[in-house]
Amino acid sequence: MCDEELIDMASTSLLDSNCDLCGTGNRVRCTHNKLKKARIQGAGTSGSVRSPIIVIGGRTSMVDDDDDDVVDDSDDIEDIMTPPVSGAGGGDKHAEKSQEAAAVVHPSDPISQSIGEFGRWQFLLTFLLSLVNFPCTFHIFAPTFEGAQRDFWCARPDGLSMPVDQWKNVSGIFDLDKDGNAVYDPCKVKDVSWLKNNLNETVITYSNDSVSWKTCQEWEYNMADFGKTIISEWNLVCENQQLSNIAEMMFLLGVAVGGLASGFFSDRLGRKNTLMVSLLLQIILGLSIAFVPWLSLYLVLRALLGFVCVSVVFSGFVLCMELVGGKWLTISGVSYLFPLPLAYIVISGIAYFIRDWRNLQVAITVPAIPFLLLWWVLPESPRWLLTMGRVEETMNVLKEAAQVNRIELPPDTHKILSRSISKVEMSESPKIGFGDLFRTPRIRKISLVLYIVWFTVYLIYYGVVLNLSSLGGNIYINSIISGAVEFPAIAISILFLLKMGRRWPLCLTVIGAGISCLLTIPVPKDFHWLKITFAMAAKFCISSSNVVMPVYTAELFPTVMRNLGVGSSNVPAGVALMLVPYLWNLADMNTNMPMGVLGFFGIIGGASVLLLPDTENLADTLNDIE
Repeated sequence: MCDEELIDMASTSLLDSNCDLCGTGNRVRCTHNKLKKARIQGAGTSGSVRSPIIVIGGRTSMVDDDDDDVVDDSDDIEDIMTPPVSGAGGGDKHAEKSQEAAAVVHPSDPISQSIGEFGRWQFLLTFLLSLVNFPCTFHIFAPTFEGAQRDFWCARPDGLSMPVDQWKNVSGIFDLDKDGNAVYDPCKVKDVSWLKNNLNETVITYSNDSVSWKTCQEWEYNMADFGKTIISEWNLVCENQQLSNIAEMMFLLGVAVGGLASGFFSDRLGRKNTLMVSLLLQIILGLSIAFVPWLSLYLVLRALLGFVCVSVVFSGFVLCMELVGGKWLTISGVSYLFPLPLAYIVISGIAYFIRDWRNLQVAITVPAIPFLLLWWVLPESPRWLLTMGRVEETMNVLKEAAQVNRIELPPDTHKILSRSISKVEMSESPKIGFGDLFRTPRIRKISLVLYIVWFTVYLIYYGVVLNLSSLGGNIYINSIISGAVEFPAIAISILFLLKMGRRWPLCLTVIGAGISCLLTIPVPKDFHWLKITFAMAAKFCISSSNVVMPVYTAELFPTVMRNLGVGSSNVPAGVALMLVPYLWNLADMNTNMPMGVLGFFGIIGGASVLLLPDTENLADTLNDIE
């Protein structure tokens, strides 16, 4: 006889007579029996039923449903089923509401069992936490405007009022491109010392071979589309062009390191503390960058800013996930990402009106200041407090949550929390190291394939997002469209996660992004709108992949190495981030090469997903995987 039949028989036997607690004749509808049946079913399916998992940047958030002792203590069951003593009228309704909420929550999740999986309290805090993504996304996207490329030319001598076009013809060195067209080289200038005594006279153009030339030392910039940028302020052109790539790479390096380190601080200092300290540092660093006098200091501060920005996002995400339970882990986790594309749109509008990079830096940093007030609003994660053994503080958080959710805590909540701590203290986690990710054949294949997928997704996502100015057209409109297409991409990811599984959606979206990148190659130069359309299609697909991928990754690794596996996947992702600034340098060899590289990796990375297994059930040990 199968387990399901045994569970049904046990459940039916409980429903054959009146309820012993309340005397209800119809035991099927009795709240106490619903809870009792839920406990029996939870025990019977332990090991195969799991709550959804959401992961971002190496941080895993889940509700552990393994609890083999759920129905062994009949006294505990009766304590949980006993309704709280309350006054007549509204109090009884709140008590009944609390019991009904608990009846549908898995009994090994003491937090959701006490306050429900999702309510008014969770909604308000999740909404507030999602807002911290705005200033973080501003800083991530800022180089698109603060370091935008524009036309430049060798500076005219002081006192020369010659128009720019005429100056280029007189002093410029022109090379032939692959199509045979003359292209101005802004890094070289002819010897025009003969102009000193004839500054404003009409002059003729000489060929490249007729006069000597030298390397430019000073430049002028076209200020029509952009104001002053870091490129024009520190002359990051010609021989110094690589410094502009390093400036962007330093921030992404900070993001990569912060993605790994934020978990360490969050686990030891708490989610709220890590979030608020990182938020304060983000404000200090953001404002400091706006007044920095040297490029070297700018590079250091940008790296530190990337570190704290990703710490804000990740710690806020983990706190958000640890306030909810059940299916709301998936829904709330994905919804937490919705402000990201909206932030892309907002910063595009800000940058349109504020063209000077220093003023723009101040404008995108100041909005984070009001979020410091969240220190007096946000609670610490009750799940983290519970793992730290701080039962009284956990109780205070749950009491506040129950009050906002308009329910009453079960009378034995303190006992349930204490028992949960005892079980955690009794369990000993096996020692797992990085080498265990490659020790056995199946887990080795999973690790290597996931590294390819993470590298691919990050390379395409940030390769498109941070190089919108290279696609042609208006950079501000491109940025707004880029943000707009991510809304439906995130929304459809929720349907993928809830209805369609993980492997095929991830495979198809990554391949779709790769094909879209390749489709930009045959587009004629004058058809900017078509090239941008294909680029936005790639952005749509890869944005969906970026949501599905962390969830799938967490489910593939067994419990004993889940955090290690997800965290290690951020290493190739970090490598991709550091390569992104140099990707578009390939355009000097061939204008289509950057998108060609993205397309190649998209197809290879998407196809490699098919080498991974499905994740119907979560594995706990390496033996389960093998």
